[in-house]
Amino acid sequence: MIFTVERSDARDWPAEQLAELFSEGFPQFITADRLVKQYIGRVREFFPEWDLMLLDGNGVPVAAGWGMPVRWDGRAEALPSGYTDALVRAVEGHERGVRPDTLVICGAIVTPSLKGQGLAGRMLTALRDTGQRAGLPRVVAPVRPTAKARYPLTPIESYMRWRRDDGTALDPWIRTHERLGAEILAAAPESQTMTGTVTEWEGWTGLALPASGDYVIPDGLSVLRVDRAADVGIYQEPNVWMRHR
Repeated sequence: MIFTVERSDARDWPAEQLAELFSEGFPQFITADRLVKQYIGRVREFFPEWDLMLLDGNGVPVAAGWGMPVRWDGRAEALPSGYTDALVRAVEGHERGVRPDTLVICGAIVTPSLKGQGLAGRMLTALRDTGQRAGLPRVVAPVRPTAKARYPLTPIESYMRWRRDDGTALDPWIRTHERLGAEILAAAPESQTMTGTVTEWEGWTGLALPASGDYVIPDGLSVLRVDRAADVGIYQEPNVWMRHR
């Protein structure tokens, strides 16, 4: 099948097509990053050309992906601390007139019924190609390792190095990036910080949180830390920085 790529703002997509594409989505708590809320509107305003759709032969969106440009000197120690910090760097750099030289691929999603057919790789490739056409010599991604939720107590520094018997990455999303030639650069143990009240976290997780302490939560890549006295729960999500070129 021949696939094409369009900007997400190129047209008004039928609601039923978007509902299918985003039907699995992300955990509810993913929106509880307060700093992301402050910057995401400007990301969408400043960088619409990096928000893409992959279309099948009938013009139906089967995958989506997005990114943003930042300035980075190529050293692992100079990377943003994670996804949220990359948003801040992209927005504030744009506002200061800083010339970007690096595309940060922030995410990609595939229609659930079409997973396992290589569409995620096609979406990532489309984003990389867009960065190349824009003259950005480097491409990196703060990868959210999808299977890490099975091992929330394992440090991300260890998990990201786990391998299967065939030598490929244990995590399927890390593995997808590696198949496209990407390499692991560094762990991002605090890529995002999600904050909410105890009641909010009980709603997001479906768990009772009766005492202060650490909790393993559904779809969490690390533990949720609850302070009942302060009525707050804090979850720090780890990512893995990977470099495509």
